Amino acid sequence: MLKRNSIAWALMTTPSLWLIVFFVMPLMLMAVFSLRPDMHGGLFTLAWTPTLDHYSTAIEYGPLLWTSVQVAFAVAFFGTLLAYPVAYFLVFRARQRGPLYLTLLILPFWTSYLLRIISWKIILGSNGVINSLLIHVGLVDEPVRILLYSRLAVIVTLLYVWLPFVALPIYAALQRIDRSLLEAAAILGAPPWLTFLRVTFPLSLPGVIAGFFMVFIPTVGEYVSPLLVGGAKDSLYGNIIEVYFTDGNNWPLGSAMALIMLAGVLAMVAILTRVVNLKRFVE
Repeated sequence: MLKRNSIAWALMTTPSLWLIVFFVMPLMLMAVFSLRPDMHGGLFTLAWTPTLDHYSTAIEYGPLLWTSVQVAFAVAFFGTLLAYPVAYFLVFRARQRGPLYLTLLILPFWTSYLLRIISWKIILGSNGVINSLLIHVGLVDEPVRILLYSRLAVIVTLLYVWLPFVALPIYAALQRIDRSLLEAAAILGAPPWLTFLRVTFPLSLPGVIAGFFMVFIPTVGEYVSPLLVGGAKDSLYGNIIEVYFTDGNNWPLGSAMALIMLAGVLAMVAILTRVVNLKRFVE
């Protein structure tokens, strides 16, 4: 018994330390930096008086944060909408080829995240694949400018980036469904569409919600895709934070903005999880 407890503690110690060092401590440092009036005196100096001025400044970026939330919601919603048929096909139609198709689905993600974003910049550009095809078939006379450096380009690029990550939890949830339930529904005379609505979809809803949040939460603070394919006019909340931490050299304001974003996202997730009672689907 003592040996088993020792193994359990050993297994828990490493991830706990990792979480404390790379998650809890950075959050604590950001909370401390957000109270500093400026960065004068060095990174770890204690010769400063706490102030909340940066939080009042950060609140002025509330409309931009709301825009980022809307973009994240759109990406998560349409990503879930597109990923569900993919996961359903892999589980119920691909059969023995399902693992192969799943590997092909995540294969592009073995390359650099930055290279995949840049590839979409090339695809959506004025001389890119889409504009060249539209001009070749005669649908347009000149390149469509809205395809690049626009909010649409940001959403399309993020959809591509996150689609497999939405499909994976849905795929796992669909795989856990007891096939005897589907057979029972068919024996009782339920057509396939009714079986899907009354059995398959409700049982897979925890995976759908997990996939939605898996995309929604990190996309709120996204800054790489808006920077490369969105342009200056379509910067999101994460781009402003990145500027204050790099070019602006204003870590206190950037920290305050980041903490406000974190608190807002956690509040929205808490509200959504209360509205959608997951226990009703997993018990």
